[in-house]
Amino acid sequence: MIPAAPKLGAKAWILIDAATGTVITSHNSDKRLPPASLTKMMTAFVTTREIKAGRIKADAMVTVSENAWRTGGSRMFLDPGSSVSVHDLLSGVIIDSGNDASVALAEHVAGSEGVFVRMMNTTANTLGMSNTHFMNSTGLPEREHYSSARDMATLARAIISEGAYSYGLYAKKHFTWNGIRQANRNLLLWRDASFDGLKTGHTDAAGYCLVASSHRSGRRLISVILGASSTHKRTAETEKLMGYGFRFYDTKTYKRAGKILMWSALWKGKERSIAVGLLDDMTLTLPKNKNRELETRMEIDGPLEAPIAIGAVVGRLELYDAGQKLGSQPLIALENGEPGNWWKRWWDTMHLFFTKTIREWFDETDIA
Repeated sequence: MIPAAPKLGAKAWILIDAATGTVITSHNSDKRLPPASLTKMMTAFVTTREIKAGRIKADAMVTVSENAWRTGGSRMFLDPGSSVSVHDLLSGVIIDSGNDASVALAEHVAGSEGVFVRMMNTTANTLGMSNTHFMNSTGLPEREHYSSARDMATLARAIISEGAYSYGLYAKKHFTWNGIRQANRNLLLWRDASFDGLKTGHTDAAGYCLVASSHRSGRRLISVILGASSTHKRTAETEKLMGYGFRFYDTKTYKRAGKILMWSALWKGKERSIAVGLLDDMTLTLPKNKNRELETRMEIDGPLEAPIAIGAVVGRLELYDAGQKLGSQPLIALENGEPGNWWKRWWDTMHLFFTKTIREWFDETDIA
């Protein structure tokens, strides 16, 4: 038995495995709370998606508007009317947490911050962030500006899994602009080399927040802390979460995609059987247990009749430990099941018909 997860000094938290998305532990993870500057993760994500799509360029020069320059709170210290590259603005958003840089980016990408915010909310909806609504690109407090620990973990996972152009910036410890050198507020970057992101946030309403990512021995975990009482507290609580996840849980691939797991009978086909396997690896995040005895169960959805296209779902694979289901995935055809000649199709049709008729007769007899 593994010990219970730690109780933390924060309003909400969550710890997930980056590869599988499995929640290892959480508390109030769907509660809507102000995300403060964690918002800037979405600002950067939307911008980098636009770069990836070719709609803007990383080296494009942006003229800083007076509106962006006047934005309050944490700053990159942009000058109004100056020209700054998209890449440098992203650095100012991610490393310096610059509100002026966030607005400048939003205006460049979408023409106005209001239109950009609609892009942010559309992206959140696409990612399944059902407890998130943005009102600005900065995270400055507004009544209807909120997110949740689970949604922020979902966003972090998307940033990492898409290999976003900007992800390397999250691990940068310093950024200098306009002669001013600012340090990344994520203290974990100095404490532990396994941490390479992601973002801090703080307002009076939000408290101290931190989305972190740590990569150790081939595994990556993502944690979110919302509403801690201090910079030190959000850092220490993140270390507790990560330590628990890496110490007591493991992520393994139990079945590989594309490998033949069984040959299933093929009716009306050119061949008598068809290769069946998985489209994706069966990778699970589970409590560590050296004595786990795994049982694989595979079930085919009725008689398989040609033609069957490669990739068609034909059944289900389930993995059990001592009668407890650990996970399941669809089984697919790993090859095309070509139809046989007319005689083979006719013969199998008759065989299936009489088999079904006899089975139904026995079922009725058993009921009687």
